[in-house]
Amino acid sequence: MKIVVTDGFTLNPGDLSWESIAALGELTVFERSDRDQVVERCRDAQLVLTNKVVLDRETLQSLPNLRYIGVLATGYNVVDLEAASELGIVVTNIPAYGPASVAQFVFSLLLNMVQPVHYYRHQVKQGRWSQSPDFCFYDHSMPELAQLTLGIIGFGAIGRKVAQIARGFDMPVVVASRSDPGDLPKGVEFVDMDQLLVHSDVISLHCPLTETNGGMVDGQFLKAMKSTAYLINTARGPLIDEFALEKALKENRIAGAALDVLSQEPPASGHPLMALENCTVTPHIAWSTQAARQRLMGIAARNIEAFIATRPINVVN
Repeated sequence: MKIVVTDGFTLNPGDLSWESIAALGELTVFERSDRDQVVERCRDAQLVLTNKVVLDRETLQSLPNLRYIGVLATGYNVVDLEAASELGIVVTNIPAYGPASVAQFVFSLLLNMVQPVHYYRHQVKQGRWSQSPDFCFYDHSMPELAQLTLGIIGFGAIGRKVAQIARGFDMPVVVASRSDPGDLPKGVEFVDMDQLLVHSDVISLHCPLTETNGGMVDGQFLKAMKSTAYLINTARGPLIDEFALEKALKENRIAGAALDVLSQEPPASGHPLMALENCTVTPHIAWSTQAARQRLMGIAARNIEAFIATRPINVVN
């Protein structure tokens, strides 16, 4: 059984092993694949693993041997699920491999906004502490997290982990979700979106990208936020109307934003959000701790094993 990985580099740049998947078939791993290379590279494969390489209807129709697609991520919008189902192709994803990794990154971003360590490190290097007439030097007002209410939009595994960490900082937590989250931990309250926007000092996005929520963070959303509030996005870039966010940040209508994802990845050089002092942009790395990538690799192997045994798991179509 032939297995092809179309774009394996981001999962495994060399610090992991493909052995668990190689044991299941004849494995070929490409670090990256352009769209026009996919059909030729996957022509003889029964199983294809993709991360961000798009497998649309036309591509799937050109791969008559294909029986299984394993998406090496939680989001699976890179695959035309309708076409896959029509062609009898099973599609799986990788759920819940990185809640701890993403949640800790959320707080890296938040702490960097409220207590900007990198800024003060730079100021010390520039000699400003040495020149200070006082024993300490600071020129920013820095709140305690315990004074801030965290609003979480989307309450799956990652949202719940973020809430858990927030409660460790004694932050009140409010949650808005499409579905009733059921029993909530102490200090976590389920509210509607309007209440979340009004009461939150920090808003963190943890919902999947769907056909209906693209651009949900628009001008109206941002206008409803507190002027002192921060926005964090480690979910999907297209959840945010980036033009509206740029305008809000330039006009200081919110205090700041921290984005690990953008609507186009990688972004064009000179993306306007990257130039703003009150916006931190990181290169889609919240998911990428070695521990999280190792879990992802293990789940991918188990997905394939289950498919081969005709008992597929984590099926999304």
